[in-house]
Amino acid sequence: MSTATARYAGQLRTDATHVASGTTIHTDAPVDNHGRGEAFSPTDLVSAALGSCMMTIMGIVAERQGLDLRGVTWSVTKHMAAEPRRIAEIELAFRMPASLSDKERSTLENAARTCPVALSLNPEIRQSVQFSYEG
Repeated sequence: MSTATARYAGQLRTDATHVASGTTIHTDAPVDNHGRGEAFSPTDLVSAALGSCMMTIMGIVAERQGLDLRGVTWSVTKHMAAEPRRIAEIELAFRMPASLSDKERSTLENAARTCPVALSLNPEIRQSVQFSYEG
């Protein structure tokens, strides 16, 4: 069974539907690449997928250990290279609870850095990940 189906809507927009849930996402080419920039670009989705995957894997580990990570936030910044046009670097900044012990922090950070998306990306894409622990 397919994971997703998609169609080209024209004007550099695609509509992709997740088969199992029926959820649809739209992508647009970015403004700097002839698009409207009215939705995530495909490379934005890759960057967001990395952050979401890291958070999901940390969530799995946290649940196993009885830790509550609700409210953790992160931001992602994508840097593009020109020749060839590709993602050069993805910067992630996670804001985590200050109450986590050093061991818990280490375990969660390792889980994030070894999530399936992180391990699937081309090694030429720099993954710069920062964790800050705030009250």
